[in-house]
Amino acid sequence: MQHKLVTIERHIAEQQQHFPTATGEFSRILRDLTLALRIIARDVRRAGLTDLLGSTRVINVHGEEVRKLDELAHDVIFRAMDHGGHLCVMASEEAEGLIHIPSNYRRGKYVMVFDPLDGSSNIDANITIGTIFSIYRRLDESLDTPGTLEDILQPGYRQVCAGYAVYGSSTQLVYTTGMGVDVFTFDPTIGEFLL
Repeated sequence: MQHKLVTIERHIAEQQQHFPTATGEFSRILRDLTLALRIIARDVRRAGLTDLLGSTRVINVHGEEVRKLDELAHDVIFRAMDHGGHLCVMASEEAEGLIHIPSNYRRGKYVMVFDPLDGSSNIDANITIGTIFSIYRRLDESLDTPGTLEDILQPGYRQVCAGYAVYGSSTQLVYTTGMGVDVFTFDPTIGEFLL
């Protein structure tokens, strides 16, 4: 019996075909995000070997102690997403205020809100942790202005994508674009999320 091998790249490309007017911008956001999630999965697996466990001794905007992996996951997602020209603004649990796209990069028509590493207080106990994300279209379609707080604070029914990655004995990515829910498992031997 043969099984169809479906990578997340292939799945994203196949899903884009359902939208004849798609420009590929949203697809590129998902590709950039999955790169960040693969890097975070690698770093979570190696945290005890690379001095990524423990606290940074910084308190975040919510009064919680920032863990080293919190900070790393935030930075990885920011660096993967800030330069593609697809987002106009981001918000993260680990950042106070909006995260604007650097002015030397094009601003896109999407907004991303994320918790880079939920459950990070469990890191040292080797309990499952994860990344949570939500993507919206920006309210102002003008691409030459920075994103706003109003772009970030949209109601949930306006999401174009929502999902999470769970890092544990295996890494799974679960997301929806409103047409079902897709679950991918990361295969570290080939560096790909598989459906």
